[in-house]
Amino acid sequence: MAGFQSIVGQEQLKAHLQGALETHKVSHAYIISGEKSSGKEYIARIFAMALQCERGGIEPCNECHSCKQALSKNQPDIIYVSHEKPNTISVDDIRAQVNNDVAIKPYSSRYKVYIINEAEKMTPQAQNAILKTLEEPPEYAVILLLVSNVNSLLPTILSRCVLLNMKPVRDALVKKYLMEELQVPDYKAEVCVAFARGNVGKAKALASSEEFENVKNEALGLLKYLQDMEIPEIVTAVKKVGEFKLEVSDYLDILAIWYRDVLLFKATADVNGLVFREEIQAIRKVAGRSSYEGIDNVIRSLDKAKRRLDANVNFDLTMELLFLEMKENG
Repeated sequence: MAGFQSIVGQEQLKAHLQGALETHKVSHAYIISGEKSSGKEYIARIFAMALQCERGGIEPCNECHSCKQALSKNQPDIIYVSHEKPNTISVDDIRAQVNNDVAIKPYSSRYKVYIINEAEKMTPQAQNAILKTLEEPPEYAVILLLVSNVNSLLPTILSRCVLLNMKPVRDALVKKYLMEELQVPDYKAEVCVAFARGNVGKAKALASSEEFENVKNEALGLLKYLQDMEIPEIVTAVKKVGEFKLEVSDYLDILAIWYRDVLLFKATADVNGLVFREEIQAIRKVAGRSSYEGIDNVIRSLDKAKRRLDANVNFDLTMELLFLEMKENG
């Protein structure tokens, strides 16, 4: 059953949207802001379904003609704005699918709902085009802009929309969801939760990804033998990560979580709070030979390496500096 009750966390956001449905005070435009994979499109779909549901409640009924159409993405008055170019939503995309379409009354429903995913990809011209519709929307139009970076939108757009921010979901809720809904075993759920940092979509993707398991095993293998390896050898091993579909930043996150485990174990000697509990032998060894300051330096270096890679600094150089730091301190 698709409905607000199936959304994990996001209580404030759900309360706002359901309040709008209950009081019939629906705004013409909403911005749903949250990181990639956090479930923005899912929430937009549920809201659109509820807006068009023939029973008119605060939850979509899943049974009426409109809900059934929406579930199969065939509801004629729920429009998913698409774009040809992968990284750009052009002014032509907006004109053809929103501006020229919005003048036509709804086909069979009370509203016409436009869902624009990755709205930060709209060019300045596309944003100015949609602004025209936001300034004088027809009574029945509801526009949902889904963004992972709200600062990429023009201030004039922000001022005409209701801004709803996705919040990180509590670890316990994400773990419960993975274990109950997806039957992920406890130890695996824990790693995915630590990694996803409150992002349910990311946790779900990691839990079902063989790639993630492979990268995790590669990373842990490297950490165990780090002190016996030469830097060029290490850089080659990290380059292998490129063969997997995971980002290098995800790989660095695995290393950071492992070092946080080392720090925690060094401070408490308690195995229970560790994410990589099954690696306790190796964690105990590193915790024994490293200083607090050293481990802290490594965690900071991992963060610095991520920032360097984001800024397009040379990959080999970034990795060499990082692993020199790790060999010296870890």
